Amino acid sequence: MPLPRADARSERPAQPPAGHSTSTTERGSFCLALCTCGWRGPARRSRDLARKDATLHTAG
Repeated sequence: MPLPRADARSERPAQPPAGHSTSTTERGSFCLALCTCGWRGPARRSRDLARKDATLHTAG
């Protein structure tokens, strides 16, 4: 007896989460914001400004 076929919808790969996921990283004395979409903010000496860059990126 053959096994039942799986529904085609269940075979689709999972969709990536919507939106952007940002983080900050330090390179030497500079901090910059990075996003999962490939966006990269300018290097800043202020961590707070790098976080603000990331917030502005995800808002717009």
